[in-house]
Amino acid sequence: MTAYDAIVLAGGTAARLGGADKPGIRIGGRTLLDRVLAACAGATTTVVVGGRRPTARAVTWTREAPRGGGPLAALDAGVRQTRADWVLVLSADLPFLAETTVAALLHAAADGGWEGALCTDRDGRDQPLVAVYAAEPLRRELALIAAEHGGLSGLPLRLLTGELNLARVPAGPLASFDCDTWEDIAAARARIREHGNVLDEWITAVKNELGIELDVDTTVLLDLARDAAHGVARPAAPLTTFLVGYAAAKASGDDGGPEAVAEAARKAAALAMRWADENESQ
Repeated sequence: MTAYDAIVLAGGTAARLGGADKPGIRIGGRTLLDRVLAACAGATTTVVVGGRRPTARAVTWTREAPRGGGPLAALDAGVRQTRADWVLVLSADLPFLAETTVAALLHAAADGGWEGALCTDRDGRDQPLVAVYAAEPLRRELALIAAEHGGLSGLPLRLLTGELNLARVPAGPLASFDCDTWEDIAAARARIREHGNVLDEWITAVKNELGIELDVDTTVLLDLARDAAHGVARPAAPLTTFLVGYAAAKASGDDGGPEAVAEAARKAAALAMRWADENESQ
């Protein structure tokens, strides 16, 4: 994937949330800011423009001048901390943004001589804070806007995007979903608890909390838990999956991966089946 730096805008007044600390609001146990940081984990440098706070991974902090000066002032502060040829720009309130969307933006921007690429929502509206910009045109236009208006404070983002040659990338139904109101927060929290999403969301949250970067076939582990519960005893399910994880880590050390987990799970599942066969033969 194309090398890039990321800027996450985490300031603002959150007026429609009654002035709440929006980047710190939790969706599925993770803050909105950490969810966005996970989507841009491939960035060489990640700059967060806003007040310092604990984050799941290391970032560079900066603030716009003046504070509360709006998105263009924040973007200008952030881009001063970047070095890559491409800059990913995100707001800090995108609970469902995925790395696949970031990759699609980078691919679209780099394929055809564009000065960047931005997402469009289901109604075709531009989303300039879910976008990739070429660094030099971005710096050029910010400087020109500042010179023309005597600064960047309080100015709208359309002054920037209107001057750049940008590709449009239709977003999925959730890629540009942002949380501006408490109703949005409630909708996001409800969605991650839907049957089809809850396990993936939970596993991602646990991996984030434990600092684990590992893709595991959850079906294998769920099948193992079922076999242990049915063939041995119900409490054997969580204990067995724990032991499988421990065995995989011990066998592979720092190089442990999905293969080690799958092999340990295979052995434990075979043992559970043998145990069950013995019970049935009595």
